[in-house]
Amino acid sequence: MDDGIATGATMLAAIKALKSQHPKELILAVPVAAKESLERLIPSVDKAICLHTPHPFYAVGRWYQEFDAVSDEKVLTLLCEAN
Repeated sequence: MDDGIATGATMLAAIKALKSQHPKELILAVPVAAKESLERLIPSVDKAICLHTPHPFYAVGRWYQEFDAVSDEKVLTLLCEAN
């Protein structure tokens, strides 16, 4: 899951990394995406879920009321808690 897909480059890298682990099923799930980018990614996954493909797209952050950056410390905390 991602906060959204603009170009799709980051999601494609994630999909490739996950496929190398041979998952039983790979589901792409995002709240918002550029339609063209989403369409390029769909053949790479088993299922795709996207709530909104606005046109024109502009940027992921435009479709959120709050889109603050997440600090490195917060990411590390969440990763530690997940383990």
